[in-house]
Amino acid sequence: MDTALPGPASAAVLRGESDFQAARRHRRRASLLWLVILALCLLLAARLSEMTPQALADGVPRIGEYFWRILPTLRWEVLFANWETDGSLAAWFYRLDKWAWLIFETSQMALLGTFFGTLIAFCLCFAAARNLAPTPWVFHLARRFLEFCRTVPEIVFALIFVWAFGIGPLAGILAIIIHTAGANGKLFAEVVENAETSAMEGVRAAGGNWFHRVRFGVLPQVAPNFLSYALLRFEINVRGASVLGFVGAGGIGEELYHVISFNYYEEISAIVVLIILSVAMIDLVSERLRHGLMAGGAARG
Repeated sequence: MDTALPGPASAAVLRGESDFQAARRHRRRASLLWLVILALCLLLAARLSEMTPQALADGVPRIGEYFWRILPTLRWEVLFANWETDGSLAAWFYRLDKWAWLIFETSQMALLGTFFGTLIAFCLCFAAARNLAPTPWVFHLARRFLEFCRTVPEIVFALIFVWAFGIGPLAGILAIIIHTAGANGKLFAEVVENAETSAMEGVRAAGGNWFHRVRFGVLPQVAPNFLSYALLRFEINVRGASVLGFVGAGGIGEELYHVISFNYYEEISAIVVLIILSVAMIDLVSERLRHGLMAGGAARG
């Protein structure tokens, strides 16, 4: 049986195949061009930042030497002796009471900053959502403000607030509040924009105003995601608060900067271990809470 296509059909198939091959060649050339541009940008960035193979080869051994210096000189036979015995854990963490308090202070800075920053983000996210903004100028104003809050690094805000309010945790808390408002505001707004519109339209059809649409049509959908993002930001802010102390914004960072400046090597490693353990515990608790909230939201959905 002759299964050959008629003349016009065969020509159409050949034209379709030719067009497909031409489009594929065009995509390949475009992809190759963008890869070349990316490679050139990376080479330029490496040159401007002086990231050269020679610089890396010279610096990596010094990093290893520094880490070797901060290792404690522990001895097994006196490992659990008192703090006056060199080589014991107690001697390594001989200022544990002060460091533990500073780590607690750091976590409280992160907690306050996360709470108030998230509160600001919650108040602004509905105006920054394209599908709920009352007017276009309100939408753009809210979006630009959130961009400003998250674009300026926390440490820059901390420096400004240290100059204004003096050295202490208040400067760090204010810096975390501003950055958290910008970061969470963007995430919250995107969650609102992806919310189902049927509930909002139902509230509108029932005569509800803008606040009713937010309260009854959007908030029940997005609340679990809001809480999940807030907990994630708290984890990030605990780590960030440890760094803000380097500019006098309170917390364990000030003590870490002090011991680094004076090359108290074993104290550096002790503080770093405490920070790692504290952040790890907070991360574990926060992760369990986030997973529980997400599972609860999925079950209700």
